[in-house]
Order: sequence, then structure tokens, then C-alpha cells
Amino acid sequence: MLQSMTGFGKAVGSYKNKTINIEIKSLNSKHLDLNLRIPSFYREKELELRSYLSKSIQRGKVDFSLFVEIPETDKAQKINKSVVFSYYHDLKVIAHELDIQSNDKLLSLAIKMPDTLSQVREDLDENEWQMILVLIDEAIEKFVDFRKTEGESLHKELTFRIARILTLLDAVIPFEEERIETVKARINKNLEQHITNAQKDDNRFEQELIYYIEKLDITEEKVRLKAHCEHFLDVIENEEKQGKKLGFIGQEIGREVNTLGSKANHQEIQKLVVQMKDELEKLKEQILNIQ
Repeated sequence: MLQSMTGFGKAVGSYKNKTINIEIKSLNSKHLDLNLRIPSFYREKELELRSYLSKSIQRGKVDFSLFVEIPETDKAQKINKSVVFSYYHDLKVIAHELDIQSNDKLLSLAIKMPDTLSQVREDLDENEWQMILVLIDEAIEKFVDFRKTEGESLHKELTFRIARILTLLDAVIPFEEERIETVKARINKNLEQHITNAQKDDNRFEQELIYYIEKLDITEEKVRLKAHCEHFLDVIENEEKQGKKLGFIGQEIGREVNTLGSKANHQEIQKLVVQMKDELEKLKEQILNIQ
């Protein structure tokens, strides 16, 4: 099943007095580009977390966020004595210069200044981390489901574009015989303008005609183009993580379409080739979004 590289998954859980939020979102990228936003007290688990995520997410620009909400009343804090002393000293100097006699209030004022209190870092609880991994699994599951839903839309779009290319290829067939007759008529006309019937060599004429027909023959290009399109559809239906492979097949389709156009030598076939190229460009845009 196709998976888009656009995805989103979220999970929320509680552990003791904490509310833990997990979010995973992604956009398309050639490789796995994993960006983590996690609280500092989980940093020791960063490498483990990257490895854990990469097992389920192979491609895409992925943003992983872990947020922890803790009630203010439950936050363990300690006084930064050096900071308080510094504030108190500065306030005392200012009070003296202003001849203010309220030193007893300076301490309460100093303790309210910025950075006078700091959070007490607790050791990571392994049970808490295991619960976080469960939440991550839940977020990944929702994330993958989102990608699969987007992949269904991509599947419809890609198969439609391939069907359009094959339809346009079939439309080339009626003009092929007409094109050969045009070449034959042009050679005959040139012969009539430059040589008499007595000088005309029918064998040479047939040789020249065969040469031009072979030069303009597009049978092989048609066969290869159809085969590439069928291979493209087969990969969509039967393989996983198809993005890169579909990109390579798309390049091969482009080569055959370009060769078809260079050998067409017919206005209507050229118009069909232009339409094929348009469908192929739309196809390539969607391939970029496939995992």
C-alpha cells in the first residue's frame, strides 16, 4: 500500500503528576530528516529515541515533539543564593544612595527578581520512560494511518496519470500509417522535381523509403513505454516503500516519451507527446510525496 510522506500523529497520557504530549508530523524529503524537540531531562534518551523512530519511519522531514506539563505547585525548586545575594546587594546600594531606610523589605523584593528560583532536576524514572514509549507507539500508529490515507489519494492520482499516458499512446497508432504515406509522397515529389521517369530507379526509391521508415519507426519506443507504465503500476500494487523506485521508472518513461517526440515527424503525434509530457510532470510531482 502506498504511503504519503505527509503525516501527523498525536498521543497524550499521564504519569503521576505529569501530562505528557507526543506529536509527530512530516513532509516530503529524499531521506529521513528527523528533528527532535524534547525536554532537557530526557536528553540522555535522544539516541535511543532516534533509533526507535527510524524503525517505523524511513523517509520524510519529520518533526517529533515531546511536551511535559507539570503543575506549578508540584515543581521542585531551590533558591539560587548567589543570585539573591547579588540582587540584595544592588538594591541595598540603591536604597542607600536614595536615602531609603527600608532594608528589611529588600530581601522580599530580591527574592521576587528573575532567576532567583531554579528547577530541581530529578533522575529519569525508567517506568515513566516506558510509558512514554507506549505513547510514542500510539502516535506512530496514528501517524502511519494518516500516511496511508494520504497514500490512497496518491494511488488514485498516479494510476489515473499512467492510464492517461497509455490512452495517449494508443491515440498515436492511427497517425503512424498516415505518417509513412506522407514520407512516401514527399520523396516521390522530390524525385519528380529533379529527375525524369526514365532516370528514376525504383529499387533505389524503395531503399530510400525503407531507410526513412526505419529512421522514423517508433515501434520500440511504444513497446518500451507501455512496458514501463505497466511496471510502474505493478510496483504500486505489489511493493512497499516504492517512492525511489517509482522515481526511477518515471525517468525511464520520460526518456521514451522524449524519443517518441524526436522521431514523431508528425504534427498530431507531437501534440500527443506534449500531452504525455504534461501528464508525466504531474506524475513526478506526486511521486515526490511517496515514502
